[in-house]
Amino acid sequence: MNRIVDLQQGDRLPLIQLDPVSRLDLIKYAGASGDFNPIHTIDAEAEAAGLPGIIAHGMWTMGNLAKIFTPHLEEGFIQHYAIRFKGMVFLGDVITLKATVVEKQDKQVTFEVQAANQSDKDVLKGELVFAF
Repeated sequence: MNRIVDLQQGDRLPLIQLDPVSRLDLIKYAGASGDFNPIHTIDAEAEAAGLPGIIAHGMWTMGNLAKIFTPHLEEGFIQHYAIRFKGMVFLGDVITLKATVVEKQDKQVTFEVQAANQSDKDVLKGELVFAF
């Protein structure tokens, strides 16, 4: 495993591919987060809101994206994390998590982070600063 401190501009952390999104994932997240908006768990409610089906909580995707840094928490910590939601995540989607170094300074590394679905369409994109 590459250490973050050894990475250079353009280097990537290993990709992480999540299991297909399940209804149970979203029900568990709703309970943990307190976000019980029914568009995330009930088909009829999502359809009544004009959606083709239930969608994952945006914060569920954002939280999962942080997993790419879990193996590196002995090196430092996530100092800054900012994202923009780019698309919806549906049941059965397979999300791939990506992080690429865009800048390296003495005490921190800035990454471009992305989550993309099985069609390689970004559903989330942003910046993460990892500090030592």
